[in-house]
Amino acid sequence: MGSLPEPIMDESYSKPPGIRVMERTKKANLSFKTYQGIVLIVTFLAYTSYHATRKTTSIVKSALDPQSPDVGLKFPWQRRNTTYDQNQSSKLSWMLKDGWVPFNGPDGTAMLGELDVSFLFVYAMGMYFSGHVGDRMDLRIFLTIGMVGTGVFTALFGVGYWANVHIFYYYLIVQMMAGLFQSTGWPSVVAVVGNWFGKKKRGLIMGIWNAHTSVGNIAGSVVASLLLKYGWGWSMVVPGTLIAVVGVVVFLLLPVNPESVGANKDEDEVFSPRKEGEEVTEPFLRSDGEEESAVGFIEAWKIPGVAPFAFCLFFAKLVAYTFLYWLPFYISHTAIEGRYLSNEEAGNLSTLFDVGGVVGGILAGYISDRLDARAITAASFMYCAIPVLYFYRSYGHVSMTINIILMLITGVFVNGPYALITTAVSADLGTHSSLKGNSRALATVTAIIDGTGSIGAAIGPLLTGYISTNSWSGVFTMLMGSAFIAGLFLTRLVVAEVGAKIQELGSQGSSPTSRSPDLLV
Repeated sequence: MGSLPEPIMDESYSKPPGIRVMERTKKANLSFKTYQGIVLIVTFLAYTSYHATRKTTSIVKSALDPQSPDVGLKFPWQRRNTTYDQNQSSKLSWMLKDGWVPFNGPDGTAMLGELDVSFLFVYAMGMYFSGHVGDRMDLRIFLTIGMVGTGVFTALFGVGYWANVHIFYYYLIVQMMAGLFQSTGWPSVVAVVGNWFGKKKRGLIMGIWNAHTSVGNIAGSVVASLLLKYGWGWSMVVPGTLIAVVGVVVFLLLPVNPESVGANKDEDEVFSPRKEGEEVTEPFLRSDGEEESAVGFIEAWKIPGVAPFAFCLFFAKLVAYTFLYWLPFYISHTAIEGRYLSNEEAGNLSTLFDVGGVVGGILAGYISDRLDARAITAASFMYCAIPVLYFYRSYGHVSMTINIILMLITGVFVNGPYALITTAVSADLGTHSSLKGNSRALATVTAIIDGTGSIGAAIGPLLTGYISTNSWSGVFTMLMGSAFIAGLFLTRLVVAEVGAKIQELGSQGSSPTSRSPDLLV
């Protein structure tokens, strides 16, 4: 009768409705590589939409609080140019509109910082909870709920424009709820991708896939900037609607793992690497019929390498998210070649930081694969970010060309390690050899690392809201110090990786498949 063979499936998950329709139409089960393609595309779109909705608030800021003056281009240890700002402040006040109560008052910038920290604090706390839940339920359902909820509360922020809401606590509560639903995204998508791709070329694959972060930021910036002239509410409602629509696509199409759809892992070389004498030294998923239980929160913290990378990400995300939330605002309040950019121009220019971030994520993933050294790669990028941040602050205002070049380079070194740690490193640690093939640790480990990083992501924008009222140079000093501390947290891992490389070079020929230790013990 042409019926499909019954696959052996993990009954704790259900086959997505869209996959069933595709297989009935084709009258055959999809190949493993087809499933991998679906997973990459659907999760890419999902997290692109998450970041697009997250980015919109940074664009809207300059419309809510347009009157904050630009302050000093010099660092504290440099001589101040006291004549620079005064001639530009009046020009800024007539260029920009009056803003939105209560954000256009003297405490407006600080209030915007409080919105950021409320969102990111709830996001960070929710991340720990989400990872715990995500390892215990169908990630497709969990991700769908998170995306629809994110869409609802992002749109509700924009509804305040038409409802003429001027109560600060309305926006605060809406942002907190949006942060809670946003926390479902990252542990879920990394766990799903980790279930479908083994460690071979994971850094490069996830580096390319992680472009969704920057693509989402760019899409959110462009859409929000274009809609800003029609009223800032549209800049929130439209992205909120789009993420809800993508959430429905996730529900219809996303296969959580090979077992959920009866896919044969032996079709893929990533899961069947026994070529030229290679052996599988770390089972990625459990063997058929073998029971596994989700790894606990404390046990996940004890996995070698989790804590150093988590604390490194705390400071790396502090830097990255300060740019995410404040770069358009900073650009619109800093004269470039003596001219202030409009809100739309500043939003569009800020997307170049994310273009650099795409390059940085791919480059970091590729280098870490080639060197087989995640810690060395991440630490090197963080240290390189320090002089780049200094040059961007000191010389970014000189000309548009210099600003663009320095912004691109800053994006490479700031987002490169952030992307590497939240993708390949998290997936590596979530399938660490100490877990003996237990796949139900991916979401928890990812949540621990990114949740810890998200606390830093909350603190950075909050401090920026206060420090920037006195000096943007103080903000950049904070960012450079954070980049340095991020690199320091990986020192022990870097030393161990270097030692392993030296030992490997000394024993070349004796073991052709020798490799560095599994993210160090």
